[in-house]
Amino acid sequence: MILPSLRFGVVCAALCLSALPAAAQQGGPAPVTALTATAQDYPLTARLPGRIKASTVAEVRPQVSGIIRERLFDEGAAVTQGQPLYKIEDDSYVAAVAAAKAAVAQATANHDLAVIEAKRAVELFDARTGSAQKRDSAIAARQAAAAALQAAEAQLNSAEIDLDRTTIRAPITGVIGLSQTTTGALVAAQQPTALATIRDLDPVYVDVTQSATDILRWTSTAEGRETRAQGEAALRLADDSIYAHKGRLEAAEPQVEPTTGMVTLRMTYRNPDHILLPGMYVEVDLPQAVAKNAVALPQSAVMRDRQGNPFVWIVADGKVAQRPVHIATSSGNEWVVTDGIAPGDQVITSGFQKTAVGAPVQIVPAEGAK
Repeated sequence: MILPSLRFGVVCAALCLSALPAAAQQGGPAPVTALTATAQDYPLTARLPGRIKASTVAEVRPQVSGIIRERLFDEGAAVTQGQPLYKIEDDSYVAAVAAAKAAVAQATANHDLAVIEAKRAVELFDARTGSAQKRDSAIAARQAAAAALQAAEAQLNSAEIDLDRTTIRAPITGVIGLSQTTTGALVAAQQPTALATIRDLDPVYVDVTQSATDILRWTSTAEGRETRAQGEAALRLADDSIYAHKGRLEAAEPQVEPTTGMVTLRMTYRNPDHILLPGMYVEVDLPQAVAKNAVALPQSAVMRDRQGNPFVWIVADGKVAQRPVHIATSSGNEWVVTDGIAPGDQVITSGFQKTAVGAPVQIVPAEGAK
């Protein structure tokens, strides 16, 4: 008769044996898959969030007052510098130019007469038939007439400028937005509300932020500074797609935001098709340095201990050995390891549950791992 406690022990032993892998039950090495580590140089990048900004923005405002008679552009269209955009009623400005021209003609006639009289007064004085007072008065009158002519010409020039400004032109080349006024509206010189806004969308800026601590870490060496300055930065759009053109670091704000400890960096990107629009949220993969002789490992091959330190299992002399590693960065679904793995090491990628450190293993193709 088998005692109940003995029967329970037999059942537990049977269950434990059935749970072990077949190879372990037979005492043979457990099958694992592994990859052979190869070293190469990997660029280290930092993914930074940012917003698109137009490289140039100009607000269109009137420089003279009047009624808008006509809008001369299509909203959302490309415009060139100097292109007419609005026409202000110019009747009063045409009249002002005509009056200024008449004033110039009158001032010219007065000046010519003053020149003649001054010449005659000088000649009479030289011939001792005229007084010095008359000569001096004539010369002063000539100078006053010259000044009056200059003032009239300046007034004419100002009137012609105001007349020209009744045609409001594009200050820059770019894409013009929606019109903020309509035909028949009264506008005033230097008004605070813009009639429209023009944005230059090729190239565009991407302003990103990075902590001052990271900037110090990456720019502490000449190699890091050169990599940041000359490296091409990929742009990731909101739908997680990669933008066709790569950009470069253009400038950095020479100050640290006291409340956040961040520095604003400005990237420049070509935008010939106007895909990038101001205000869009994007992410920039900015090159920071180059990891020399690094090894790329699948993220599933790297484990962590209770303190969070990363390590991997390798096959050494047919047995499992544990190696601590240093992770520099990620690249897709891989970790870039710069320390702990040597070229040629066999890094275990699957089959962890069938073995342990120090246990014998057999490397099999990925299709044969169970």
